[in-house]
Amino acid sequence: MEVIKRQELVNKEHSQLSISHQCLMLGLNRSSLYYKPRPNNEDKRIMDMIDRIMTEYPYYGSRKVTATLQKEGIRIGRDRVRRLLETMGLCAVQPKKRKCSRRIEHAIYPYLLENLVITAPNQVWCTDISYIPTRYGWVYLIAILDLYSRKILGWRLSSTMEAAPCVSLLQFTITRYGAPHILNSDQGVQFTSQAWVDVAEQNNILLSMAGKGRCFDNIHMERFWRSLKQEEVYLTEYVTLKDAKDGISAYIQQYNDKRIHQCLSYQTPSSVYTTGGLWSNETAILSNQKQLFNNEIRKS
Repeated sequence: MEVIKRQELVNKEHSQLSISHQCLMLGLNRSSLYYKPRPNNEDKRIMDMIDRIMTEYPYYGSRKVTATLQKEGIRIGRDRVRRLLETMGLCAVQPKKRKCSRRIEHAIYPYLLENLVITAPNQVWCTDISYIPTRYGWVYLIAILDLYSRKILGWRLSSTMEAAPCVSLLQFTITRYGAPHILNSDQGVQFTSQAWVDVAEQNNILLSMAGKGRCFDNIHMERFWRSLKQEEVYLTEYVTLKDAKDGISAYIQQYNDKRIHQCLSYQTPSSVYTTGGLWSNETAILSNQKQLFNNEIRKS
């Protein structure tokens, strides 16, 4: 059996077998579980370009990404693009036959936001993970957004994609702001892990999960990622994890406290979250129309 397949058999959350014991049984070196090859400078540069392309056109597959890169003067073939997309964990937002983003033993939950009217802060939270480039590789940003006010309630940068940082952030955000009624996410392994589910159940939170390939099911998080990357990440070359934390922290503070939003009747997310700011009738009607439009696209 290939090393990669044996590594996938290791269950880091097993209650009886330690990781060392599992590695011994599978004939693995424990350090191989944590080793991540560092991309060379050329791959890093192309991966940054791919990330920009996929942020602007999340429905592009490897063919269109390859063609876009070639138009920008990069001599590259589709096989290399596919390899880099796989390394980054990116794919086009469209229905897929292959379901591999979660562990088979983990449960998934239905999507609860269809035709739901959001009327108050803490009614619905959304969460997601995105990739942030630094000079020495990729780091991972998880954020939690209040759907009513669009405020980023919590965020955390991590050098790994383990479930533990996500669970820790959720616990911290609940402690600071209280628990939401619904928590919406995708079907990633972090959000289907037992530790994540346990925190939700302990706080009487209903879990909602976007359908496979349904970008509109978590569109508000996707829109925030686009704003963050185009207005901050792509304009700054982060060297270390600390540089990324400092830059993203300043951006999110400005996003929450100073940036006015058209969908909030030109109020800031923090003011709407704190006061439950009343939307104008015109804005409320427009918001409901957008929700219905998204639902129609989801059904098609």
